[in-house]
Amino acid sequence: MRALLRVFDRLALGLAIVGALIIVVQMVWISYGVFMRYVLSSPDGTVTEATALLLFPTAFLGLAFALKESAYPKVTFLLDVLKPSAQRWLEALNLLLMILVAGFFAVAAVQGTIGSFRSGSASEILHWPRYLFWTPATISLLFFTTYAILKLVDLLKSSSDETVDSTASRSTPQ
Repeated sequence: MRALLRVFDRLALGLAIVGALIIVVQMVWISYGVFMRYVLSSPDGTVTEATALLLFPTAFLGLAFALKESAYPKVTFLLDVLKPSAQRWLEALNLLLMILVAGFFAVAAVQGTIGSFRSGSASEILHWPRYLFWTPATISLLFFTTYAILKLVDLLKSSSDETVDSTASRSTPQ
């Protein structure tokens, strides 16, 4: 199980890197658009739609990495006063809620991807096929849901003397 989690850890990093690269592309493209509009007085009509379309998959590509790094907001003062066994059950409940919400969105994303592919729908200005933007989001949501399930199973299978690291998301003072 731990070996599989390590593989998923690496894949989560890979998805986050893809998301970061898309952000760099957006940054360059928006800068180009600003230069064209304000320096050359020749606005590019594709910049706004293209960068907006790229936001959709980017929003989901970092989900699994945030789970890997325990980067989601947590109310740690509650975790700190609980016994280790209660911490584990609260962490398990948290993962279960993530799985349910992500599973719902994953199903919706799969349906959106299939629907946009079948219909041939495209963006208004660039006429880019919409399934190209649904697909990375769908993959990300399916991956995140699977990763959260693996983390939940690992948490439930681990020995009861192992505690949840509630301080993982806190930065240490320097």
